[in-house]
Amino acid sequence: MAAELSTSINIKEPRWDQSTLVGRAKHFFTVTDPRNILLTNEQLAHAHKIITDYRQGIVSPGLTEDELWRAKYVFDSAFHPDTGEKMILIGRMSAQVPMNMTITGCMMTFYKTTPAVLFWQWINQSFNAIVNYTNRSGDAPITVSQLGTAYVSATTGAVATALGLNALTKHVSPLIGRFVPFAAVAAANCINIPLMRQRELQHGIPITDENDNRLGESTKAAQQAISQVVVSRILMASPGMAIPPFLMNHLEKKAFLKSSKFVWVINLLFFFSLVFATPLCCALFPQKSSMSVSRLEPELQEKIRANHSGVERVYFNKGL
Repeated sequence: MAAELSTSINIKEPRWDQSTLVGRAKHFFTVTDPRNILLTNEQLAHAHKIITDYRQGIVSPGLTEDELWRAKYVFDSAFHPDTGEKMILIGRMSAQVPMNMTITGCMMTFYKTTPAVLFWQWINQSFNAIVNYTNRSGDAPITVSQLGTAYVSATTGAVATALGLNALTKHVSPLIGRFVPFAAVAAANCINIPLMRQRELQHGIPITDENDNRLGESTKAAQQAISQVVVSRILMASPGMAIPPFLMNHLEKKAFLKSSKFVWVINLLFFFSLVFATPLCCALFPQKSSMSVSRLEPELQEKIRANHSGVERVYFNKGL
C-alpha cells in the first residue's frame, strides 16, 4: 500500500523558485496555459476541494504529489489569490492568448477607418478592463458604482488616446500606420490599469510580513504593484504588435492575402508570439512583490515599527 502524501508540502508558494526568472517563467507557463479555460466547473470544483482540504491537513485518498501540484495550478488559474472567488472566464490569464489573438488581429487588420478603430479599441479596452478587474490586488469589495465609474473612465480615456494617435498618423505610410494599434495599446494600458485599480491607489492593498501576517494596507505598495503590471502588459503586447507590421505590410500586397482569410493569417503570427510573451512578461516581476518598510507611508512605518519591530520588508500580491 502506498504511503499517504505528506501534509508538509508548501502549496502557498509556487512549485518553482520565484526568486529567479526561470522559476517564475515555469510557474506562469503553467498558470497561463490556454488549455486551462477548457476545464469544466466540475474539474475546477475538484481542484478547489483538493487544495482547500490539503490546507486544512486533509489528504484525499491516493493523492500523489504531482496530482496535488496539478490541482494547485488549476486552482491558481481560476481562483483569485486574495478573495478566493472564481475569476471571470475571459479575465483569467489563461484566456489571454485566444482573446488577444482575436482582438489584436482585428485591430491590426481593420485600422484604416475611424469607426473601425473606435469599435476595436472599445472591444480591446473593455476586455482589458475585465482582465484588470479580475486580476486586481487585495480583497476589499468593490461596489457596482465604483466598478462602473472605473470602467467608463478607463475605456473612454483609452479609446480617446487611440483615436488621437490614429488622427495623427492619417497621412503617414501604411507601415507606420500599422504601429498605431501598438502605440495606442501601450498608452491605453497606462490609463486603463490604474483607473480600473484606482481603489487600490486610493485605499492601499494588503501588505504582510514574510510569514503572511497582515500588517495593514499601503498605497505605496499599490503604486509599485500597478507600475510593474503596466510594464509587463506593454511588453506582453509588443512581440505580437511591433514585429508583425513589417511582415503584414509585405504580405498584404500578395493577392491571396487580400481576402477574408487575411485576419487568420495574422492571428497565426500572434498566436506564437502570445504563447511565449504572456507567461514570460508575467514572470518579469515576482507575483508576491516586496518593498522595504522605509518606502511605506510614514504613519504605516511607525505602526509597523511599534508593533512589529523586527520587520524590515513587507510583501504583497501585485496582481497581473
